[in-house]
Amino acid sequence: MTNPRADVSIITLNGKSPQIHDSAFIAPGCRIIGDVTIGAEASIWYNCVIRAEVNRVVIGARTNIQDGSSIHCDGPMPGVEDGFPTIIGDDVLVGHNVMLHGCILHDRAFVGLSATVMNGAVIEGDAMLAAGAMLTQGKRIETRQLWAGSPARFVRELDDAAIMGMRVGVAHYVLNARAHAAAISEA
Repeated sequence: MTNPRADVSIITLNGKSPQIHDSAFIAPGCRIIGDVTIGAEASIWYNCVIRAEVNRVVIGARTNIQDGSSIHCDGPMPGVEDGFPTIIGDDVLVGHNVMLHGCILHDRAFVGLSATVMNGAVIEGDAMLAAGAMLTQGKRIETRQLWAGSPARFVRELDDAAIMGMRVGVAHYVLNARAHAAAISEA
């Protein structure tokens, strides 16, 4: 049987070691560095980088960080004594090739493919940042809002079908991660 975390780097840095729940799926090619916490049934997909050497990164339960995404944070600086940690809640969908930097994603937030979320930005629960969008520093997407563009701006309110679609996506990724973990262990 192959190690299910083969080709994964989990690196202690500055005295901080990643804390990864046993049920989390970490795909081959991932690099997880420093003060990182990953919750139960979360999934970190192929070739993601999560680097927390100057602050912390927290990823909640059942959240998925899809292929090629990068997550970082900023340390303390003048006027921002706590810096900008990256805090991601439970049941969050993060699309492929996303850049998250010093931001907060509440439970059930959604970030589309190739989007960027910058320091101090917040995406509330049941809110969505569209594919390719850039949410600039300090902006906030409120519950049930869709923002798009670069820089991102409010587009419309999300209907119940969109909210349900996001919840179905979370459940899909939990099951898909189990299937990938089984396939990797059998390889």
